[in-house]
Amino acid sequence: MKLHPAWFRLAISSALIAAPAAKAGTDIWFTPLTQSAPVVSPNAMEELSSPWVTPADITQVNWVSLNEVENQVLSPGQSIVRVPGQSTSASMFDMLATNPEGTHLFIPHETPIGAGCTRYDIEARKAEVIFAGDQQGAVGNWARDFGAFDPCRWTPNRTLFLAEEWAGLGRVVEILNPMAPANEIQHRVLNSIPNVSHEGINFSVKYRNSIYFIDEWNSGSIYKFVMKRPGDYTVGQSFVLSVNNFLSSGGVAAANYNQQAPGVQREGPASWVPISTPEGRPLYGITDAFRDGPTNDPRTNTNTMGGRPAADDVGGTPYGRPEDMIVSRLANGNEVIYVAVTSENKVLAIEVLHPSGRMIVRTLVDNNTPKNLGRAPTTGVLNSPDNLAIDAAGNIYVIEDAPNGDASGGDIWFVRDTNNDGIAESLDHFMSIRVSGSEATGMIFNPAVPTEFHLCVQHPNSTNLNNVPNGLGDAVWTFDVSNVLNTNFVRALRRGAFRFISNQ
Repeated sequence: MKLHPAWFRLAISSALIAAPAAKAGTDIWFTPLTQSAPVVSPNAMEELSSPWVTPADITQVNWVSLNEVENQVLSPGQSIVRVPGQSTSASMFDMLATNPEGTHLFIPHETPIGAGCTRYDIEARKAEVIFAGDQQGAVGNWARDFGAFDPCRWTPNRTLFLAEEWAGLGRVVEILNPMAPANEIQHRVLNSIPNVSHEGINFSVKYRNSIYFIDEWNSGSIYKFVMKRPGDYTVGQSFVLSVNNFLSSGGVAAANYNQQAPGVQREGPASWVPISTPEGRPLYGITDAFRDGPTNDPRTNTNTMGGRPAADDVGGTPYGRPEDMIVSRLANGNEVIYVAVTSENKVLAIEVLHPSGRMIVRTLVDNNTPKNLGRAPTTGVLNSPDNLAIDAAGNIYVIEDAPNGDASGGDIWFVRDTNNDGIAESLDHFMSIRVSGSEATGMIFNPAVPTEFHLCVQHPNSTNLNNVPNGLGDAVWTFDVSNVLNTNFVRALRRGAFRFISNQ
Protein backbone atom coordinates (compact mmCIF):
# COMPACT_ATOMS: atom_id res chain seq x y z
CA MET A 1 0.00 0.00 0.00
CA LYS A 2 1.23 3.49 -0.82
CA LEU A 3 1.44 5.22 2.53
CA HIS A 4 1.62 8.99 2.62
CA PRO A 5 3.26 11.30 5.15
CA ALA A 6 1.04 12.72 7.85
CA TRP A 7 0.96 16.23 6.40
CA PHE A 8 -0.32 14.89 3.07
CA ARG A 9 -3.02 12.79 4.72
CA LEU A 10 -4.18 15.71 6.85
CA ALA A 11 -4.35 17.98 3.79
CA ILE A 12 -6.51 15.46 1.94
CA SER A 13 -8.66 14.94 5.04
CA SER A 14 -9.36 18.67 5.31
CA ALA A 15 -10.20 18.87 1.62
CA LEU A 16 -12.57 15.92 1.88
CA ILE A 17 -14.48 17.40 4.77
CA ALA A 18 -14.80 20.86 3.24
CA ALA A 19 -15.48 20.06 -0.43
CA PRO A 20 -18.79 19.24 -2.16
CA ALA A 21 -19.47 15.63 -3.14
CA ALA A 22 -18.43 14.41 -6.55
CA LYS A 23 -21.22 14.81 -9.07
CA ALA A 24 -19.76 12.96 -12.00
CA GLY A 25 -19.35 9.51 -13.43
CA THR A 26 -16.84 8.03 -15.83
CA ASP A 27 -17.14 5.67 -18.75
CA ILE A 28 -16.20 2.04 -18.18
CA TRP A 29 -12.48 1.92 -17.31
CA PHE A 30 -11.77 -1.85 -17.35
CA THR A 31 -12.43 -4.91 -19.49
CA PRO A 32 -15.52 -6.49 -17.88
CA LEU A 33 -15.82 -10.14 -16.87
CA THR A 34 -17.88 -12.49 -19.02
CA GLN A 35 -18.99 -14.92 -16.29
CA SER A 36 -19.23 -15.37 -12.53
CA ALA A 37 -16.25 -17.03 -10.87
CA PRO A 38 -16.25 -20.78 -10.10
CA VAL A 39 -16.22 -21.48 -6.36
CA VAL A 40 -13.15 -23.24 -4.95
CA SER A 41 -12.83 -25.47 -1.87
CA PRO A 42 -12.29 -23.89 1.59
CA ASN A 43 -8.72 -22.70 2.14
CA ALA A 44 -7.79 -23.44 -1.45
CA MET A 45 -4.84 -21.52 -2.86
CA GLU A 46 -7.21 -19.07 -4.59
CA GLU A 47 -8.81 -18.13 -1.25
CA LEU A 48 -5.39 -17.60 0.30
CA SER A 49 -3.89 -15.55 -2.55
CA SER A 50 -6.64 -14.00 -4.70
CA PRO A 51 -10.25 -14.53 -3.55
CA TRP A 52 -11.68 -12.36 -6.34
CA VAL A 53 -11.47 -12.73 -10.08
CA THR A 54 -10.77 -9.19 -11.31
CA PRO A 55 -10.02 -7.36 -14.55
CA ALA A 56 -6.39 -7.22 -15.60
CA ASP A 57 -3.88 -5.11 -13.65
CA ILE A 58 -5.92 -4.80 -10.45
CA THR A 59 -3.91 -6.15 -7.52
CA GLN A 60 -5.31 -7.61 -4.29
CA VAL A 61 -3.44 -7.95 -0.99
CA ASN A 62 -4.64 -9.47 2.27
CA TRP A 63 -4.42 -7.10 5.25
CA VAL A 64 -5.96 -9.02 8.11
CA SER A 65 -7.82 -12.28 8.75
CA LEU A 66 -9.18 -14.26 11.69
CA ASN A 67 -6.37 -16.75 11.23
CA GLU A 68 -3.66 -14.09 11.42
CA VAL A 69 -5.03 -12.35 14.50
CA GLU A 70 -5.77 -15.56 16.38
CA ASN A 71 -2.33 -17.00 15.63
CA GLN A 72 -0.37 -15.30 18.40
CA VAL A 73 2.91 -16.63 17.01
CA LEU A 74 2.38 -14.49 13.92
CA SER A 75 0.73 -11.52 15.62
CA PRO A 76 1.13 -11.43 19.42
CA GLY A 77 -0.97 -9.02 21.43
CA GLN A 78 -3.74 -8.57 18.83
CA SER A 79 -7.45 -9.14 19.43
CA ILE A 80 -10.58 -9.71 17.39
CA VAL A 81 -14.21 -10.63 18.08
CA ARG A 82 -15.00 -14.35 17.87
CA VAL A 83 -18.14 -15.61 19.62
CA PRO A 84 -17.69 -19.23 20.78
CA GLY A 85 -19.84 -21.94 19.27
CA GLN A 86 -21.10 -19.92 16.30
CA SER A 87 -19.25 -21.68 13.43
CA THR A 88 -19.19 -19.33 10.40
CA SER A 89 -21.05 -16.54 12.26
CA ALA A 90 -18.32 -16.47 14.89
CA SER A 91 -17.01 -13.12 13.67
CA MET A 92 -18.52 -12.09 10.33
CA PHE A 93 -16.56 -9.02 9.17
CA ASP A 94 -19.08 -6.60 7.71
CA MET A 95 -19.40 -2.99 6.52
CA LEU A 96 -16.00 -1.35 6.78
CA ALA A 97 -15.39 2.26 7.73
CA THR A 98 -12.19 4.28 7.62
CA ASN A 99 -11.03 7.53 9.13
CA PRO A 100 -10.53 10.32 6.53
CA GLU A 101 -6.74 10.03 6.81
CA GLY A 102 -6.98 6.41 5.66
CA THR A 103 -4.73 5.11 8.44
CA HIS A 104 -7.26 2.87 10.22
CA LEU A 105 -10.05 0.50 9.26
CA PHE A 106 -13.03 -0.23 11.51
CA ILE A 107 -14.48 -3.74 11.19
CA PRO A 108 -17.93 -4.36 12.72
CA HIS A 109 -18.71 -7.93 13.72
CA GLU A 110 -22.12 -9.24 12.71
CA THR A 111 -22.40 -11.84 15.48
CA PRO A 112 -25.68 -13.00 17.08
CA ILE A 113 -24.46 -11.89 20.52
CA GLY A 114 -21.37 -10.05 21.70
CA ALA A 115 -21.22 -7.84 18.60
CA GLY A 116 -18.33 -5.44 18.59
CA CYS A 117 -15.81 -3.55 16.49
CA THR A 118 -12.17 -4.17 15.63
CA ARG A 119 -9.90 -1.23 14.80
CA TYR A 120 -7.13 -2.14 12.38
CA ASP A 121 -4.04 0.07 12.19
CA ILE A 122 -2.91 -0.29 8.57
CA GLU A 123 0.61 1.05 9.04
CA ALA A 124 1.31 -0.94 12.22
CA ARG A 125 -0.66 -3.97 10.90
CA LYS A 126 -2.34 -4.30 14.29
CA ALA A 127 -5.90 -5.40 15.09
CA GLU A 128 -7.55 -4.63 18.42
CA VAL A 129 -11.10 -4.81 19.72
CA ILE A 130 -12.24 -1.35 20.78
CA PHE A 131 -15.83 -2.27 21.68
CA ALA A 132 -17.86 -5.44 22.27
CA GLY A 133 -21.01 -6.59 24.03
CA ASP A 134 -20.91 -8.88 27.07
CA GLN A 135 -22.66 -11.82 25.29
CA GLN A 136 -25.55 -11.82 27.79
CA GLY A 137 -27.97 -11.48 24.92
CA ALA A 138 -27.77 -15.28 24.85
CA VAL A 139 -30.05 -15.26 27.92
CA GLY A 140 -32.14 -12.28 26.80
CA ASN A 141 -30.21 -9.57 28.65
CA TRP A 142 -29.32 -6.82 26.15
CA ALA A 143 -28.47 -4.12 28.71
CA ARG A 144 -24.74 -4.34 27.90
CA ASP A 145 -24.86 -6.58 24.90
CA PHE A 146 -25.40 -5.98 21.20
CA GLY A 147 -26.14 -8.17 18.22
CA ALA A 148 -25.48 -8.22 14.49
CA PHE A 149 -23.55 -5.01 13.93
CA ASP A 150 -23.89 -4.44 10.21
CA PRO A 151 -23.51 -0.74 9.37
CA CYS A 152 -20.30 0.99 10.38
CA ARG A 153 -20.01 4.66 9.43
CA TRP A 154 -17.47 7.37 10.16
CA THR A 155 -19.40 10.54 11.01
CA PRO A 156 -18.71 14.24 10.30
CA ASN A 157 -18.16 14.60 14.08
CA ARG A 158 -15.23 12.15 13.86
CA THR A 159 -17.21 9.55 15.79
CA LEU A 160 -18.28 6.10 14.60
CA PHE A 161 -21.76 4.65 14.12
CA LEU A 162 -22.46 0.95 14.65
CA ALA A 163 -25.98 -0.46 14.47
CA GLU A 164 -27.89 -3.69 14.96
CA GLU A 165 -29.54 -5.56 12.10
CA TRP A 166 -31.08 -9.01 12.74
CA ALA A 167 -30.12 -9.50 16.42
CA GLY A 168 -30.25 -7.20 19.42
CA LEU A 169 -32.91 -4.50 19.70
CA GLY A 170 -32.46 -2.39 16.57
CA ARG A 171 -30.27 0.26 18.17
CA VAL A 172 -27.65 2.69 16.84
CA VAL A 173 -24.44 2.91 18.92
CA GLU A 174 -22.08 5.86 18.62
CA ILE A 175 -18.42 5.37 19.52
CA LEU A 176 -17.48 8.84 20.73
CA ASN A 177 -13.68 8.57 20.52
CA PRO A 178 -12.86 5.83 18.00
CA MET A 179 -9.15 6.75 17.79
CA ALA A 180 -8.57 6.60 21.56
CA PRO A 181 -6.71 3.74 23.30
CA ALA A 182 -8.97 0.69 23.48
CA ASN A 183 -9.38 0.92 27.28
CA GLU A 184 -10.56 4.55 27.00
CA ILE A 185 -13.28 4.08 24.38
CA GLN A 186 -16.61 5.72 25.22
CA HIS A 187 -19.97 4.98 23.62
CA ARG A 188 -23.64 5.86 23.83
CA VAL A 189 -26.85 4.42 22.41
CA LEU A 190 -28.61 6.98 20.20
CA ASN A 191 -32.17 6.71 21.47
CA SER A 192 -33.01 9.56 19.08
CA ILE A 193 -32.95 7.28 16.01
CA PRO A 194 -35.85 4.82 15.58
CA ASN A 195 -35.27 1.12 16.16
CA VAL A 196 -35.17 -0.84 12.90
CA SER A 197 -33.09 -3.60 11.30
CA HIS A 198 -30.25 -1.25 10.44
CA GLU A 199 -27.93 -1.67 7.49
CA GLY A 200 -27.71 1.38 5.26
CA ILE A 201 -27.07 4.56 7.24
CA ASN A 202 -25.46 7.65 5.80
CA PHE A 203 -25.21 11.40 6.00
CA SER A 204 -26.63 13.91 3.56
CA VAL A 205 -23.95 15.56 1.44
CA LYS A 206 -26.05 18.68 0.82
CA TYR A 207 -28.30 19.13 3.87
CA ARG A 208 -25.91 18.93 6.81
CA ASN A 209 -28.56 18.25 9.42
CA SER A 210 -29.93 15.05 7.81
CA ILE A 211 -29.11 11.36 8.23
CA TYR A 212 -30.69 8.70 6.02
CA PHE A 213 -31.21 5.09 7.13
CA ILE A 214 -33.18 2.00 6.15
CA ASP A 215 -35.03 -0.96 7.66
CA GLU A 216 -33.64 -4.17 6.14
CA TRP A 217 -36.88 -6.15 6.04
CA ASN A 218 -39.20 -7.86 3.56
CA SER A 219 -41.43 -4.82 4.01
CA GLY A 220 -38.64 -2.38 4.84
CA SER A 221 -38.83 1.37 4.48
CA ILE A 222 -36.40 4.27 3.93
CA TYR A 223 -36.07 6.90 6.66
CA LYS A 224 -34.61 10.32 7.41
CA PHE A 225 -33.49 11.82 10.73
CA VAL A 226 -33.28 15.63 10.86
CA MET A 227 -31.20 17.03 13.70
CA LYS A 228 -32.73 19.84 15.70
CA ARG A 229 -29.25 21.37 15.90
CA PRO A 230 -26.69 20.61 13.19
CA GLY A 231 -24.07 18.19 14.46
CA ASP A 232 -26.19 17.01 17.39
CA TYR A 233 -27.30 13.41 16.79
CA THR A 234 -29.18 13.17 20.10
CA VAL A 235 -32.27 15.30 19.25
CA GLY A 236 -34.24 15.46 16.03
CA GLN A 237 -37.29 14.43 14.05
CA SER A 238 -37.66 11.19 12.08
CA PHE A 239 -39.52 10.64 8.82
CA VAL A 240 -40.32 7.76 6.47
CA LEU A 241 -40.37 7.97 2.67
CA SER A 242 -43.79 7.62 1.07
CA VAL A 243 -44.36 7.50 -2.69
CA ASN A 244 -47.30 9.80 -3.37
CA ASN A 245 -49.40 7.25 -5.27
CA PHE A 246 -48.46 4.20 -3.21
CA LEU A 247 -51.61 4.00 -1.09
CA SER A 248 -53.98 5.23 -3.80
CA SER A 249 -52.70 2.54 -6.19
CA GLY A 250 -53.63 -0.20 -3.73
CA GLY A 251 -50.42 -0.40 -1.73
CA VAL A 252 -50.46 -1.92 1.76
CA ALA A 253 -47.60 -0.68 3.93
CA ALA A 254 -47.24 -3.88 5.97
CA ALA A 255 -47.39 -6.26 2.99
CA ASN A 256 -44.43 -8.37 1.88
CA TYR A 257 -42.80 -6.57 -1.05
CA ASN A 258 -40.04 -9.01 -1.97
CA GLN A 259 -41.58 -8.89 -5.43
CA GLN A 260 -43.42 -6.07 -7.20
CA ALA A 261 -47.14 -6.10 -6.51
CA PRO A 262 -49.06 -5.63 -9.80
CA GLY A 263 -50.24 -2.06 -10.23
CA VAL A 264 -48.85 -0.80 -6.92
CA GLN A 265 -46.74 2.32 -7.45
CA ARG A 266 -43.51 2.44 -5.45
CA GLU A 267 -41.64 4.77 -7.77
CA GLY A 268 -42.38 8.31 -8.87
CA PRO A 269 -42.97 11.50 -6.83
CA ALA A 270 -42.51 11.00 -3.08
CA SER A 271 -42.31 12.90 0.19
CA TRP A 272 -41.21 12.45 3.81
CA VAL A 273 -43.91 11.66 6.41
CA PRO A 274 -43.10 12.30 10.11
CA ILE A 275 -43.05 9.42 12.59
CA SER A 276 -41.88 11.50 15.58
CA THR A 277 -42.19 15.04 16.88
CA PRO A 278 -39.50 17.67 16.09
CA GLU A 279 -38.07 17.02 19.58
CA GLY A 280 -37.81 13.29 18.86
CA ARG A 281 -40.72 12.12 20.98
CA PRO A 282 -43.24 9.44 19.94
CA LEU A 283 -45.91 10.83 17.63
CA TYR A 284 -49.43 10.67 19.00
CA GLY A 285 -51.65 8.05 17.39
CA ILE A 286 -48.94 5.80 15.93
CA THR A 287 -46.57 3.16 17.28
CA ASP A 288 -43.61 4.42 19.32
CA ALA A 289 -40.83 4.38 16.71
CA PHE A 290 -38.18 4.19 19.48
CA ARG A 291 -39.46 0.99 21.06
CA ASP A 292 -36.73 -1.60 21.64
CA GLY A 293 -37.60 -5.00 20.30
CA PRO A 294 -36.58 -8.04 18.31
CA THR A 295 -36.42 -8.29 14.53
CA ASN A 296 -39.79 -9.84 13.75
CA ASP A 297 -42.98 -9.20 11.80
CA PRO A 298 -45.25 -6.47 13.24
CA ARG A 299 -48.25 -8.08 11.53
CA THR A 300 -47.99 -11.09 13.84
CA ASN A 301 -45.97 -9.77 16.80
CA THR A 302 -46.73 -6.87 19.13
CA ASN A 303 -43.20 -6.60 20.53
CA THR A 304 -41.21 -5.90 17.36
CA MET A 305 -38.88 -2.92 17.20
CA GLY A 306 -40.86 0.30 16.83
CA GLY A 307 -39.62 1.91 13.62
CA ARG A 308 -41.17 -0.76 11.43
CA PRO A 309 -44.83 -0.54 12.62
CA ALA A 310 -44.55 3.25 12.95
CA ALA A 311 -43.73 3.44 9.23
CA ASP A 312 -46.65 1.14 8.45
CA ASP A 313 -49.00 3.29 10.54
CA VAL A 314 -48.35 6.40 8.39
CA GLY A 315 -48.24 4.66 4.99
CA GLY A 316 -44.47 4.51 4.49
CA THR A 317 -43.60 2.85 1.20
CA PRO A 318 -42.04 -0.61 1.67
CA TYR A 319 -39.46 -2.41 -0.44
CA GLY A 320 -38.15 -5.98 -0.46
CA ARG A 321 -35.16 -5.94 1.89
CA PRO A 322 -33.61 -2.54 1.23
CA GLU A 323 -30.06 -2.81 2.54
CA ASP A 324 -27.14 -0.49 1.90
CA MET A 325 -27.23 3.14 0.73
CA ILE A 326 -24.88 5.73 -0.73
CA VAL A 327 -25.54 9.48 -0.92
CA SER A 328 -24.17 11.59 -3.78
CA ARG A 329 -25.23 14.29 -6.26
CA LEU A 330 -26.54 14.12 -9.79
CA ALA A 331 -25.24 16.18 -12.70
CA ASN A 332 -28.02 18.75 -12.05
CA GLY A 333 -26.68 19.32 -8.51
CA ASN A 334 -29.56 17.58 -6.72
CA GLU A 335 -28.80 15.15 -3.94
CA VAL A 336 -29.44 11.49 -4.75
CA ILE A 337 -29.84 8.53 -2.39
CA TYR A 338 -28.94 5.17 -3.92
CA VAL A 339 -30.53 2.17 -2.16
CA ALA A 340 -29.87 -1.52 -2.87
CA VAL A 341 -33.15 -3.46 -2.78
CA THR A 342 -31.91 -6.99 -2.34
CA SER A 343 -34.97 -9.17 -2.83
CA GLU A 344 -36.17 -7.19 -5.85
CA ASN A 345 -32.78 -7.28 -7.63
CA LYS A 346 -32.59 -3.54 -8.18
CA VAL A 347 -30.95 -0.35 -6.97
CA LEU A 348 -33.13 2.73 -6.49
CA ALA A 349 -32.08 6.31 -7.18
CA ILE A 350 -34.03 8.74 -4.97
CA GLU A 351 -33.53 12.29 -6.24
CA VAL A 352 -34.10 15.01 -3.64
CA LEU A 353 -35.79 17.83 -5.57
CA HIS A 354 -36.21 20.30 -2.73
CA PRO A 355 -35.03 20.59 0.90
CA SER A 356 -38.67 20.53 2.03
CA GLY A 357 -38.68 16.87 1.07
CA ARG A 358 -40.05 16.62 -2.46
CA MET A 359 -38.39 13.63 -4.15
CA ILE A 360 -38.71 11.31 -7.11
CA VAL A 361 -37.91 7.59 -6.91
CA ARG A 362 -36.47 5.82 -9.97
CA THR A 363 -34.61 2.59 -10.78
CA LEU A 364 -30.88 3.09 -11.23
CA VAL A 365 -30.22 -0.52 -12.32
CA ASP A 366 -31.98 -3.88 -12.41
CA ASN A 367 -31.76 -6.96 -14.62
CA ASN A 368 -33.38 -5.04 -17.48
CA THR A 369 -30.32 -2.77 -17.58
CA PRO A 370 -27.96 -3.77 -20.43
CA LYS A 371 -24.90 -5.70 -19.25
CA ASN A 372 -21.40 -4.88 -20.54
CA LEU A 373 -22.87 -2.57 -23.18
CA GLY A 374 -20.56 -2.40 -26.22
CA ARG A 375 -18.26 -5.06 -24.77
CA ALA A 376 -18.19 -8.85 -24.71
CA PRO A 377 -21.41 -10.05 -22.97
CA THR A 378 -21.56 -11.78 -19.61
CA THR A 379 -23.57 -14.77 -18.44
CA GLY A 380 -23.71 -13.19 -14.96
CA VAL A 381 -26.97 -11.71 -13.67
CA LEU A 382 -27.67 -9.20 -10.94
CA ASN A 383 -28.58 -11.40 -7.98
CA SER A 384 -29.44 -9.94 -4.55
CA PRO A 385 -27.68 -6.54 -4.64
CA ASP A 386 -26.70 -5.83 -1.05
CA ASN A 387 -23.89 -3.31 -0.57
CA LEU A 388 -23.00 -0.14 -2.48
CA ALA A 389 -19.74 1.77 -2.83
CA ILE A 390 -18.71 5.03 -4.49
CA ASP A 391 -15.31 6.06 -5.82
CA ALA A 392 -13.77 9.53 -5.87
CA ALA A 393 -14.93 10.05 -9.46
CA GLY A 394 -18.55 9.49 -8.41
CA ASN A 395 -19.03 5.98 -9.87
CA ILE A 396 -21.30 3.53 -8.05
CA TYR A 397 -20.46 -0.15 -7.45
CA VAL A 398 -23.03 -2.83 -6.53
CA ILE A 399 -21.97 -5.78 -4.37
CA GLU A 400 -24.14 -8.91 -4.31
CA ASP A 401 -25.36 -10.53 -1.11
CA ALA A 402 -24.27 -14.13 -1.70
CA PRO A 403 -23.07 -16.47 -4.41
CA ASN A 404 -25.22 -16.76 -7.51
CA GLY A 405 -25.26 -20.56 -7.04
CA ASP A 406 -23.46 -23.40 -5.32
CA ALA A 407 -20.86 -23.52 -8.08
CA SER A 408 -20.48 -19.82 -8.94
CA GLY A 409 -19.53 -16.84 -6.83
CA GLY A 410 -21.27 -13.58 -6.07
CA ASP A 411 -20.47 -10.55 -8.20
CA ILE A 412 -19.57 -6.87 -7.98
CA TRP A 413 -20.90 -4.59 -10.71
CA PHE A 414 -19.88 -1.17 -12.03
CA VAL A 415 -22.78 1.19 -12.71
CA ARG A 416 -22.12 3.03 -15.97
CA ASP A 417 -24.03 6.31 -15.68
CA THR A 418 -21.81 8.64 -17.67
CA ASN A 419 -24.35 11.47 -17.83
CA ASN A 420 -25.03 11.07 -14.09
CA ASP A 421 -28.81 11.35 -14.32
CA GLY A 422 -29.58 8.49 -11.92
CA ILE A 423 -30.50 5.98 -14.65
CA ALA A 424 -27.64 3.72 -15.75
CA GLU A 425 -26.80 3.03 -19.38
CA SER A 426 -25.04 -0.24 -18.53
CA LEU A 427 -24.25 -2.59 -15.66
CA ASP A 428 -20.71 -3.83 -16.17
CA HIS A 429 -19.35 -7.06 -14.65
CA PHE A 430 -16.48 -5.89 -12.45
CA MET A 431 -15.41 -8.64 -10.02
CA SER A 432 -16.52 -12.07 -8.76
CA ILE A 433 -15.71 -13.88 -5.51
CA ARG A 434 -14.81 -17.57 -5.51
CA VAL A 435 -14.46 -18.35 -1.79
CA SER A 436 -16.62 -21.23 -0.59
CA GLY A 437 -19.67 -20.18 1.46
CA SER A 438 -18.77 -16.48 1.44
CA GLU A 439 -20.04 -13.13 0.26
CA ALA A 440 -18.23 -9.88 -0.43
CA THR A 441 -19.09 -6.99 1.85
CA GLY A 442 -17.88 -3.63 3.10
CA MET A 443 -16.38 -2.26 -0.12
CA ILE A 444 -15.00 1.21 0.62
CA PHE A 445 -12.57 3.42 -1.28
CA ASN A 446 -9.64 4.82 0.64
CA PRO A 447 -10.31 8.58 1.04
CA ALA A 448 -6.58 9.33 1.29
CA VAL A 449 -5.44 7.03 -1.55
CA PRO A 450 -8.31 7.16 -4.08
CA THR A 451 -6.90 4.42 -6.32
CA GLU A 452 -7.34 1.88 -3.52
CA PHE A 453 -10.38 0.20 -2.04
CA HIS A 454 -10.92 -2.27 0.80
CA LEU A 455 -13.24 -5.28 0.78
CA CYS A 456 -14.17 -8.13 3.14
CA VAL A 457 -14.64 -11.85 2.67
CA GLN A 458 -17.52 -12.57 5.04
CA HIS A 459 -18.54 -15.90 6.66
CA PRO A 460 -16.48 -18.22 4.43
CA ASN A 461 -16.62 -21.92 5.25
CA SER A 462 -12.99 -21.60 6.36
CA THR A 463 -14.16 -19.64 9.44
CA ASN A 464 -15.60 -22.88 10.85
CA LEU A 465 -12.48 -24.36 12.42
CA ASN A 466 -14.31 -27.56 13.35
CA ASN A 467 -14.53 -28.38 9.65
CA VAL A 468 -11.54 -26.43 8.30
CA PRO A 469 -8.57 -26.55 10.72
CA ASN A 470 -6.34 -23.48 10.38
CA GLY A 471 -8.88 -21.82 8.10
CA LEU A 472 -8.13 -18.30 6.90
CA GLY A 473 -11.66 -17.22 7.85
CA ASP A 474 -13.17 -13.77 7.50
CA ALA A 475 -10.61 -11.40 6.01
CA VAL A 476 -9.99 -7.86 4.72
CA TRP A 477 -8.31 -7.35 1.33
CA THR A 478 -7.09 -4.15 -0.32
CA PHE A 479 -7.17 -3.55 -4.07
CA ASP A 480 -5.04 -1.18 -6.15
CA VAL A 481 -6.26 0.09 -9.55
CA SER A 482 -3.38 2.49 -10.23
CA ASN A 483 -1.81 0.13 -12.79
CA VAL A 484 -4.94 -0.11 -14.93
CA LEU A 485 -4.17 1.04 -18.48
CA ASN A 486 -7.02 3.57 -18.43
CA THR A 487 -4.99 6.51 -17.15
CA ASN A 488 -7.91 8.92 -17.66
CA PHE A 489 -9.86 7.04 -14.99
CA VAL A 490 -6.92 7.08 -12.57
CA ARG A 491 -6.57 10.83 -13.12
CA ALA A 492 -10.32 11.26 -12.49
CA LEU A 493 -9.97 9.42 -9.18
CA ARG A 494 -7.08 11.59 -8.07
CA ARG A 495 -8.84 14.82 -9.10
CA GLY A 496 -12.00 13.66 -7.38
CA ALA A 497 -10.19 13.01 -4.11
CA PHE A 498 -9.99 16.76 -3.47
CA ARG A 499 -13.73 17.32 -3.93
CA PHE A 500 -15.21 14.06 -2.69
CA ILE A 501 -16.74 13.91 0.78
CA SER A 502 -15.94 10.73 2.68
CA ASN A 503 -19.56 9.56 2.89
CA GLN A 504 -18.76 5.90 2.34
